[in-house]
Amino acid sequence: MHDIKSIRENPEALVEALKRRQWSSEKAQAAVADLVARDEARRAHLGQLQERQERRNAASKEIGNAMRSGDAAKAEELKGEVTAIKEWLSTAEAKERELDRALEDALAVLPNVPLDEVPVGADEHDNVEVRKVGEVKPRSIWTREHYEIGETLGMMDFEGAAKLSGSRFTVLKGQLARLERALGQFMLDLHTTEHGYTEVQPPLLVRDEALFGTGNLPKFEEDLFFTPHGEARLGLVPTAEVPLTNLVREEIMAHDRLPLRFTALTPCFRSEAGSAGRDTRGMLRQHQFYKVELVSITDQESSRDEHERMTQCAETVLKKLELPFRTVTLCTGDMGFGAQKTYDIEVWLPGQDAYREISSCSVCGDFQARRMNARYRPQEGKGTAFVHTLNGSGVAIGRALIAVMENYQEPDGSVTIPEVLRPYMGGQTKIEART
Repeated sequence: MHDIKSIRENPEALVEALKRRQWSSEKAQAAVADLVARDEARRAHLGQLQERQERRNAASKEIGNAMRSGDAAKAEELKGEVTAIKEWLSTAEAKERELDRALEDALAVLPNVPLDEVPVGADEHDNVEVRKVGEVKPRSIWTREHYEIGETLGMMDFEGAAKLSGSRFTVLKGQLARLERALGQFMLDLHTTEHGYTEVQPPLLVRDEALFGTGNLPKFEEDLFFTPHGEARLGLVPTAEVPLTNLVREEIMAHDRLPLRFTALTPCFRSEAGSAGRDTRGMLRQHQFYKVELVSITDQESSRDEHERMTQCAETVLKKLELPFRTVTLCTGDMGFGAQKTYDIEVWLPGQDAYREISSCSVCGDFQARRMNARYRPQEGKGTAFVHTLNGSGVAIGRALIAVMENYQEPDGSVTIPEVLRPYMGGQTKIEART
């Protein structure tokens, strides 16, 4: 959420930021002009409201003076004035709420402002590579994609999943199911014991307010799944970022509590409404998948350094799995709605002969904190300040499973288990087809 005071004082700054986000000049100008107009109408109404309230209070005192002086006619006249003001105020306060809501709705659909160093670009082709780690082996004639490997092993069942739930679901069986579980446990152990994150087991159903707080509502409602809950509804979490970040919702924290670092392994649910026709084979893009999420809550001075730290924590997962990857800075046109800056970590998939995203690590500044009203008390000075929030995948477990299968596949169709995962697999070194 943007600060309307800052927009009021420098509307052109937001126009330029939206243009960097690949908005047309006309669209950006119109959006900001609409905000300014809504703000002016709201402030003008508040001015009238304050004037009437002050006049009501003054007239009430004048009634007492008139009655004490014996001027009954004047007292009656003033009573009539007060009654009229009260009637006006009763509708004016409802209008105030309406104007507040209209301004908030207009602010709620505007994306965050990119940091100055974020490269300007239209889409993924304009992202900038930061580093590349690991050796990419030449594709062999026997190299296959993960779904071919999984079906040959008899441990990845797409037809069975379709009978149960339709498209974009997968049934994992046997040692592949265990391997996915091992990946999740390995990541949690790494982040909690070596990286200082606190493990959380959050609810998987959340209120609209929580989804609004992280920026999923109202803009991305079509990408979410909902279930009725009394007269309201609850949303299935698209990522554990939602409940973890909202743990500080409507709080004012002491500075010495920061930074807060949370991690959780949860299923995630996404309708993939905007991804029709993309990655329909295999389990690369699913309605239900598992992910280890990383969330940090910091003061305003520390968030940029925390962003680098979080990205390194996610990269460590792939380093320990000995998977080739690269890290890229997303350009302004490819960056998420709530982010100021994002690093994507892309793992190498030999079956696709391509790098594919396995983690996004974003710093959001105070964008989410304003939506959640999450604050802290600075060490120096008075008052409060909005916290800064960060989130990242540490990492997507289904995609990690795909990467292990494709990078560790053998000519005979078996899959070697990465050394770091073997303690979680009971010492097993290889997954082979069942006989």
